[in-house]
Amino acid sequence: MRTGFRVILETEDDIEVVGEAVDGEQAVALAASTEPDVVLMDVEMPRLDGLAATRRIAAQETGPAVLILTTFDRDDYLFAALQAGASGFLLKNGTPEDLIDAVRVLASGDALLAPAITRRVIATFARPEAVARTDGRLTELTPREREVLVLLAGGATNGEIAGQLYLGEATVKTHVSRVLAKLGLRDRTQAVVFAYEHGVVTPGG
Repeated sequence: MRTGFRVILETEDDIEVVGEAVDGEQAVALAASTEPDVVLMDVEMPRLDGLAATRRIAAQETGPAVLILTTFDRDDYLFAALQAGASGFLLKNGTPEDLIDAVRVLASGDALLAPAITRRVIATFARPEAVARTDGRLTELTPREREVLVLLAGGATNGEIAGQLYLGEATVKTHVSRVLAKLGLRDRTQAVVFAYEHGVVTPGG
């Protein structure tokens, strides 16, 4: 599987594979020593599983973005991966183009969830038992930053946010960065989860 991913990725001029790990412990060590932009992480591995390894990598001050790859289309893996700090989540049965695009998206500093997975995230927060949690960090957001967070949670790109708020894309990027910094979040994926968990937005609202 690793060889197949390497072959796919190294056909691209702008992507370099700097290491391969046989287990979670080695993945954490390689991420620290090679300082990659993106780590492709399996879920089930010996010694240290992918979710625990992701948690350790995400805890690093300048850690790379982690893309979880798995054959298991299960909610427990999905939400555990997001809670561990993953920036993206793709199933292994995706196309080579999906994988390449995902690596580029994460390397650019953005986050990615497959459309089917995004729908499941929203569906989870639509359940009656999902109770919004209060968080004092929300009071630190300006009205404009809160608008940006709402649009982020709806899956809008920077360009779409700029169009809806009549702002330049550079200004939107600044607002997004400030939202993430004030809320202590790594990326847009974490912002979507935060917004639903804390009642900033509601499914269908």
